Amino acid sequence: MEIRSRVRDWLLANDPAFSRLRQATRITATIVSSVCLLMAFHYLVAPLPPAAYGLAVSLSIEGGLAVRDRTHGEQLVTRIIAVIVGVSMVALASVLESHRYVSDVVFLSIIFLAVYCRSFGPRWFAVGMFAFMSYFIGAYLRPTIDQLPALVFGAAVSAMVAHLVRTVLLPDHRYRDLMRAAASVQQRVDQMLEELVDVARKPTLIETDRTRLHRREERLKEAVLMAESFIPTENRRPEPEPGLASSDVVINLFDLHLAAESVIVLSLQAMPPVALVEAMLTRNSAEIEAETARIDRTNERLVETVKALSWLRNVRQRLAHSLEKLDAHDLEDPVERAVAPASTRPKLTVSNPALKTAIQITLAAGIAMVFGLMLSRDRWFWAVLAAFLVFTNTRSRGDTAVKALQRSAGTLFGIVVGIVAGTLVAGNIYLVLPLSALCIFLAFYFLAVSYASMTFFVSIVLSLLYSLMGVLTPQLLQLRLEETLIGSIAGTVVAFVVFPTRTRTSLDLAIKAWCGELTGLLQAAKEGASGMALIARSQSVDRAYRELAAAAKPLGVSWQLVTRPGHVRQTLAIFMGCTYWARVFARRVADEADAVGSTFHTDIDENLTLVRSIAEKGAGYFYDGGRVAGPVSRHLPISKDDAELGLEMIGISLSRLHPATP
Repeated sequence: MEIRSRVRDWLLANDPAFSRLRQATRITATIVSSVCLLMAFHYLVAPLPPAAYGLAVSLSIEGGLAVRDRTHGEQLVTRIIAVIVGVSMVALASVLESHRYVSDVVFLSIIFLAVYCRSFGPRWFAVGMFAFMSYFIGAYLRPTIDQLPALVFGAAVSAMVAHLVRTVLLPDHRYRDLMRAAASVQQRVDQMLEELVDVARKPTLIETDRTRLHRREERLKEAVLMAESFIPTENRRPEPEPGLASSDVVINLFDLHLAAESVIVLSLQAMPPVALVEAMLTRNSAEIEAETARIDRTNERLVETVKALSWLRNVRQRLAHSLEKLDAHDLEDPVERAVAPASTRPKLTVSNPALKTAIQITLAAGIAMVFGLMLSRDRWFWAVLAAFLVFTNTRSRGDTAVKALQRSAGTLFGIVVGIVAGTLVAGNIYLVLPLSALCIFLAFYFLAVSYASMTFFVSIVLSLLYSLMGVLTPQLLQLRLEETLIGSIAGTVVAFVVFPTRTRTSLDLAIKAWCGELTGLLQAAKEGASGMALIARSQSVDRAYRELAAAAKPLGVSWQLVTRPGHVRQTLAIFMGCTYWARVFARRVADEADAVGSTFHTDIDENLTLVRSIAEKGAGYFYDGGRVAGPVSRHLPISKDDAELGLEMIGISLSRLHPATP
């Protein structure tokens, strides 16, 4: 029981709400169940062609990743459409098999339409992925027309199993998921305190220690944002109401994140006693009170650090109490929902981003097809698949290049391990199938963390299947690596040459969006908006900062940019600090709306002017070689004058981007 509890705590700390675990389990369960049902039919009723299995596996994967409709009914409709589209694409590929050039042109047309359809909403994103993967399966496995009923059966079984897994076996449950996410938040606070204990024991604070603490705060932010996503307060009314059970949870989550961040900010100025932090970890009230009483009251910075820890302790208790008052009904969406205005149909113009992306991916697939065919008449599909996938969920040409590198690296190492694994199992079906299921689970469990890891495990699965079919050879796996490299290079080249979205462009847009959210917060405060409205706006600033940080990642040699020292990291840290002070400002104005100073509106106007100047220069701050100003060396109280202090520190933080000339 103790081991089980430790495993659960570890999973919660690293996977908020078990979201990655649930997705990986859903996909694995769907694939395994579908394949088992098809095998049973194969041996007991009538044999099925390989294409039936291939289509079922492909639809199982895409059904777990791409189907994102809100209700179960909408998901079922999408899956029915997927079966029709999938079988139609396989049949089309089969009919055109004897017309090689026509088939290639049709494949590229399907790629174009599949990508362009993404702009019509989540359902058509899924349908596009189903169409592409199904034509890929049909062209690769080459089923005959008389096998069409078997393909319909395989696709229908996959869709049925996927729907049952999603709605019955592993359904979404908002209340349960919120409780798990809240437990993850508490776990990550403990991890942050453990890191603080380790840093506090050192005689000297170094840059690496700062990075470690900020990394823990980022992980806490992830868990808080996930927990907030399960609370539909914004869907109930324009502004959450204080006193409503779900709104109390929102406020306490906000306060907990702010308190934890304050602990880090203040600890970097004055480290708290190790014994006090350890008592916080063990929740020993008597020891906490004793250690608090022993601190040197003449050291104002240390006093403020201890106050921040006390604030964090109190907020954690309030969060636990507000969660106890919550029930599943508090998280239900309203019966009547406002009807969203009909979206404008995307225009077929070059200025349309959807059309640009469709042209990019189609051209990359075409280049990959040409060079892939030059290398192999039978395995060129791997090159097209790589070219198609390296563009998925990328923001800029730098993102695409990083993803292409990850796919190539994952394939390379996966092939090396796959050769060893395939040789050891020697095609033993009783070893291949469970090992393949395990690798499929690991592939999709780590997908959200590392695309390279997913590719690594998928490559192992393919090697195991090749060993089962008796065709596993180093030459075949080498060919797969070469085709993958062709597709990755084709995607990268097109991303840099055709309608290139420079990292600077996407970063500039992200900065403007962040400035827009901060402007909205300051304007709302100036106009006397309610406290909850200000908190909601500060959360929008926080989300905009996360988008900004993601847009800046390709600037670093490593995609873990936040851990990389230098000008880029320093600039990003300024935006991170300003985001923190925006949250402080919003929270304190909410509590002290009648106690703001006489210069409140004037200070807001000055900050608005500064924000506008930041928006005008945009990404230039990350590319200019000049140094930014150093951190503000001043006392940062959290216990008094907080609204005015937050407003002042927003201005001071942004002014660091324009250091005074010596």
